[in-house]
This record gives sequence, C-alpha cells and structure tokens, in this order.
Amino acid sequence: MTRVLTLLAAALFALPIAAADLGDDGLHKTDWMRDTFKDLREDLADANAEGKRLMVMVEQRGCIYCTKMHEEVFPRPEIADFIRENYFVVQLNLHGDLEVVDFDGESLTEKQAARKWGLLFTPSILFLPEEVAEDQTAAQAAVAMMPGAFGPGTTLDLLTWVHEKRYALDTEEDFQRYHARRIAEREAGKSQ
Repeated sequence: MTRVLTLLAAALFALPIAAADLGDDGLHKTDWMRDTFKDLREDLADANAEGKRLMVMVEQRGCIYCTKMHEEVFPRPEIADFIRENYFVVQLNLHGDLEVVDFDGESLTEKQAARKWGLLFTPSILFLPEEVAEDQTAAQAAVAMMPGAFGPGTTLDLLTWVHEKRYALDTEEDFQRYHARRIAEREAGKSQ
C-alpha cells in the first residue's frame, strides 16, 4: 500500500504546472490571449495604446509542441506575468478559416495567412514592432520569430530581448549571444 501511495504521489508531482484549457477549435486558451477581429493593424494600434508589443501566435489542433509550451512553459509565473504585462497576444489557427487582415491590407483566412508568411510548424510566434509599413506583411515586419517549442529560459530570454528592443541595438549581441550571456549569468548566480 505504501508503494502505491508513493507512486501516486510521484505521478501527481510529475503533472504539468497547470493544464491549459482547450477551445472549441482545439487550440490552447490562456487569459493573456486577446479575442480580436484579427485585423493586424487594429491589433497593433490596440497593443500600442496599452504600451505592449503585438505577438501573433500560430498554433494548430493536436500540436504536441503547442501542448508542451502551454503546459510546461507559459504557465510559469515569471513567463505568464511577463507576457501579461508586456504583450498583446493574438492567436491564429494554422488550418483555420477565420478572416485575418494582414498589415498590407490583404484579407485572407488564417490558413492562407500562415501560407503567405511561410509558416510550416507550430507553434510559430511572430513579434511585431510598434510601426509597420503599409506594404509589409506580418512576416516581413516581424522583428523576431520563435519557430517551435523552447524551454522556459530560452522563451523568457526571447520575450525579454524583444521587449527591450535589443534587436535594434547597434551591438554584436544578437539573440543567440544575448541568450548565452543570460545563461552564464543565471549559472553564476546559482554558484554564489
């Protein structure tokens, strides 16, 4: 009996931090996602009005990597809080039929937009600047793109790198170098 209780306790501790809710479309839903008309110019204006960055998250039903992010990475308080405070998140379905209006004014379905932007994998996250030229698509305007699932450290570092506009700094420190420096700083902090 003790062994059964020990196994049960171990199984409970192995569960994800928080189970993500699934919507009728089969996509994970969080409190920091926005339900918009998916007109990206309007979404950008709303994000700017709130002092946040627009983040377009493309996912699909049954995506194991989306599930990994929603169960193991996004629920972490430091990541969820950072997204809530700094990002205006619009979710699109890789195979969806809802209308999306791209920055260049083209109206198309979610799946057509994903194809237009060259997105093949989910999750794919586009990070947009505060201003987008009239003739640019979301993919052309993006300052960074997160293609796939990453661990908490990489995810938080990318969210921070974009939020701090480090991509625009005139330095040799691109995201990979920034991330490597942050890893070293975290490791140094553990040894002190």
